[in-house]
Amino acid sequence: MITIQPLLAEDAPAVAAMRQAASAHKGEALGPEARPMFDAMFAATPPAADVRVEATTVGGIAGFWLRPANAQPGARILYLHGGGYMLGSAKAFTSFVGQIAARVGADAFVPDYRLAPEHPFPAAIDDVVAAYRGLVADGTERIVVVGDSAGGGLTLALLSILAADKTEGIVQPVGAAVMSPWTDLALTGNSFETRAEADPIFTRGVLQGFADMYLQGQDTANPKASPLNAQLDGLPPIRIDVGDDEVLLSDAIRYAEKAQAAGLEITLAVWESMPHVFQSSLGQFLAAEQSLNAIGDFLRQRLDAPDDAAFPSNPHQGA
Repeated sequence: MITIQPLLAEDAPAVAAMRQAASAHKGEALGPEARPMFDAMFAATPPAADVRVEATTVGGIAGFWLRPANAQPGARILYLHGGGYMLGSAKAFTSFVGQIAARVGADAFVPDYRLAPEHPFPAAIDDVVAAYRGLVADGTERIVVVGDSAGGGLTLALLSILAADKTEGIVQPVGAAVMSPWTDLALTGNSFETRAEADPIFTRGVLQGFADMYLQGQDTANPKASPLNAQLDGLPPIRIDVGDDEVLLSDAIRYAEKAQAAGLEITLAVWESMPHVFQSSLGQFLAAEQSLNAIGDFLRQRLDAPDDAAFPSNPHQGA
């Protein structure tokens, strides 16, 4: 289930430089005023070739389509961006998501779900569910869901919400991939201690601030906010990629362990010395390219799988 990806010698100098640059800002509280900075960081991801960007609305939620020239018909990616439920935008993520769409060979929709503190929980997950249902209403039959950080948490929460929907004929995702997912807004993972020094970006205090602004007094254990607490029966195959130096490492490991115990097909890749959502650093880390390529391969295989292979017939197959 778990694979450890060693730090590549080619990445060591870039990791050292990143750590030095980030050290001056580690632990700084982030509020809505950080949105332009956060968007600029993700907008700097180099765009993929031959990917068309279209502003649109799906399921009543505004966002952007990323349409690669090699897109297969009938297959779609729903991408849920990160940002602690308070930062990030669909527009800022178009280049990053375009890189994934090009690797998978499928159109990708990025919804602009509502952000906290203006729109607290459950606004974000409600918008994500609406966007997914909009894809289905448009006739999409094969969907994979992808997300990073808080968007990874939204991805996993969405999977459990859909699996619990007993509506006849509901289209279920055929797979999901998450990068550095935030699965536990109660912040109970032991990596908040074991990776406190190693994480070059986040501290418990920063994430506590995000959680407080998003939940605004609501229960941290709610599975729609903390998918670590959700029922995992009937979920599709899931791939998780996470950096070994993240305070959120335990969020990924504990979810993967619970998924394996539930008999799901789960893959967890832990990347040594890598920071939070390192995949966005294309051109900086070779590991970013390798991780995105592996994610692309996984998602393409899920979209190409025959209908009767969408879920293992044996509930413990692949665990």
